[in-house]
Amino acid sequence: MSYTVYILYSGKYQKIYIGSSSHLINRFHSHNFKGTKDWTKNFRPWLVIYCEFYENKSTALKREKQLKSAVAREIIWTKIGNEFNQKGNITNL
Repeated sequence: MSYTVYILYSGKYQKIYIGSSSHLINRFHSHNFKGTKDWTKNFRPWLVIYCEFYENKSTALKREKQLKSAVAREIIWTKIGNEFNQKGNITNL
């Protein structure tokens, strides 16, 4: 089974969400449509702007934790300002 670490972006509310899942499509659908108690329901609509793929859950969770650090969030916001606004996604985190 593979795991995806992803970054969602809400342009309407200027928010990012960093998560991981073994079923990205279902999880994305939950963030945007189904979820009623999740934090992400308050900032819809979300776009997937970045993904990384891992073979095991522990590696994915470790990377998710790294991306949630203050330094990584600064890099993500810089890339949103520079790359996302031009291309619709970000690369090379």
